[in-house]
Amino acid sequence: MKIGNREFDLANETYVMGILNVTPDSFSDGGSFREMDKALFHTEEMIKEGAAIIDVGGESTRPGYTILPDEEEIERVVPVLEGIKSRFDIPVSLDTYKSRVALAGIQAGADLINDIWGLKYDKELAGVIAKSGLPCCLMHNRKEPDYQNFMEDVLMDLSETVAMAEAAGIEDGKIILDPGVGFGKTYENNLEIIRCLEELHAFGYPILLGASRKSVIGLTLELPADKRVEGTLVTTVFGVQKGCSIIRVHDVKENVRAVRMTRAIIGKNTE
Repeated sequence: MKIGNREFDLANETYVMGILNVTPDSFSDGGSFREMDKALFHTEEMIKEGAAIIDVGGESTRPGYTILPDEEEIERVVPVLEGIKSRFDIPVSLDTYKSRVALAGIQAGADLINDIWGLKYDKELAGVIAKSGLPCCLMHNRKEPDYQNFMEDVLMDLSETVAMAEAAGIEDGKIILDPGVGFGKTYENNLEIIRCLEELHAFGYPILLGASRKSVIGLTLELPADKRVEGTLVTTVFGVQKGCSIIRVHDVKENVRAVRMTRAIIGKNTE
C-alpha cells in the first residue's frame, strides 16, 4: 500500500505509527504538543526513534470527550500537518471522523485518514476519502458496549463499515482495519479483542493495533496513563504475533525495539 510517497509492505512487515496529539485534553499527553515548535520537535524525535508514520489528532477521544466544532479542529491540525509536511519526509495520518476536517487535512497534505467511527459518524466522510484516493484506517466502535456475541458482533459491525467504504468507491487496496481497543468496549471486551485479533484477518485487510496506554492496561496494572509503557509493549508483542501490520503508539523507541525483537524471534525479517 502506498501511503504518501512510501510503499508499505503491510503483508510482510510491521510498522510503528507515532501519535502526535495537538489537543489540550488527550488522556495521556494532553497539551504537551500543542505549540508548533514542540509538535515539530516531537515529530522529529519519533522519526529518529523509528516511526514510519505520524498520526496527528486535534480532538481528544478519551472517554467522555467533548466533540469539537469542525473549525476549531481544523485550526488545530492544519498548521501542524503543513509544518510536518514542509520539514520532514514522512507519511502523515490525520485522526478525524469528520468530513470537513478530513477535506481540510487532505488539502494540507495528509496521506491517510484514520477514522475512529468506521465511516458511521459522518456519512460524507467515505465520499471525501474515495475522491481523494487516499488510504484510510477504519476502526470498530459503538456508542455503548451492548453485544450479544462480542466477536461476532464486532465482525458484523466491521462488515458494515467495509460495505460503506466499497459503496463510496474506496479502493479495496486502500483499507486498513482497527479493532478499536478502548472504544465502545468493556474491560473484558478489550482483553478479548486483543486476544482474538487474528479473527479480523478474515476480511483480508491489514490490521492496525492501537492499544498504547489504554485503560485496559491501566485497569490491569493499576497504573496512570504515563506509567503504562510496559503494558503497552505486551500488547505490541501480541499484535506482532497476531499479524498486525501497524502498531500505533505514544512511546515509539520502546515499541520499535519490541517489534523488531518479536519479529526476530518468530522468524520474520526485521526492517
